[in-house]
Amino acid sequence: MSSNMVQEAQSNSPELIEVRPLTLHIGAEIDGIDLTQPLSSAAVGEIRDALLQWKVVFFRDQHIDHQQHVDFARQFGELTPGHAVYGNVEGFPEIYAVSKGRKSARYKGEMAFTPWSGWHADITAAVNPPAASILRGDIVPPYGGDTMWTNLAAAYDALSPTLRGFLDGLRAVHQFNPPPGVETSQEYEEKMRRNRLITEHPLIRVHPETGERVLYVSPSFLKSIVDVTPTESESLLALLKEHAVRPEFTVRFKWEPGSIAFWDNRSVAHLAPRDIYASDFGREFYRVTLVGDIPVGVDGQPSKSIQGDPVLAVA
Repeated sequence: MSSNMVQEAQSNSPELIEVRPLTLHIGAEIDGIDLTQPLSSAAVGEIRDALLQWKVVFFRDQHIDHQQHVDFARQFGELTPGHAVYGNVEGFPEIYAVSKGRKSARYKGEMAFTPWSGWHADITAAVNPPAASILRGDIVPPYGGDTMWTNLAAAYDALSPTLRGFLDGLRAVHQFNPPPGVETSQEYEEKMRRNRLITEHPLIRVHPETGERVLYVSPSFLKSIVDVTPTESESLLALLKEHAVRPEFTVRFKWEPGSIAFWDNRSVAHLAPRDIYASDFGREFYRVTLVGDIPVGVDGQPSKSIQGDPVLAVA
């Protein structure tokens, strides 16, 4: 092995990685690693272990470009197209641009606000939602623009045994829809017609790696519960959506230029910031997602696609 290869392997040696938890239930910062370089298999394993335990992990001062972003992510699995509905960055089919102006290009007027407004797990309207998402901040405002995540496994555990037993057997429909009462742009409507996704998922999914039971609530995309009345569905979803985002299950992350968030999309939901739309600051982020499995419920039954195709890997 050359001296350069030895130095590279040592620079990403797992014994140099520090995992610092941020809350009791969710979130940890990882230090002592250079994401511009290939990782050793041990380092990949340690990051994966931290991700499974803390649900979302953060890296700071990692100034990577599009290609390095893709290369880092590929060490953890196959990549999906940038976004199943909204497309990708030109020249990089795996990357989706998360810009400040994206919502104003889709929606017009005021959105109804509830405690769970905006919370979601990525692409849960697909039959195989992404396993994980990796988001990097390139242009970051000096203040404001924080993102939050919530641990849906902890949310499930905090329910009463009686309610858990009832929910274990239920299924629910996830779909891309605009927020209630909001006018949408013609471009948005056209993209929805071309890429409509509707899926019936178990309300409680079993995590394929940890075996945890997860309250599979993606508030922005979860529309109804199957085999109950509309009134029962509406009331139960309001209870579960509010419960899923209780403060004790969450972590809030303040971004800096070069920050990266890597989250387990099978067990968390997240909330993009609203305050940036009232500021004059720019904000430009980029995201890649890893190909996911089809969720399986407590009864062993998998999710069922109602409309739309699985999200496959970029060729």
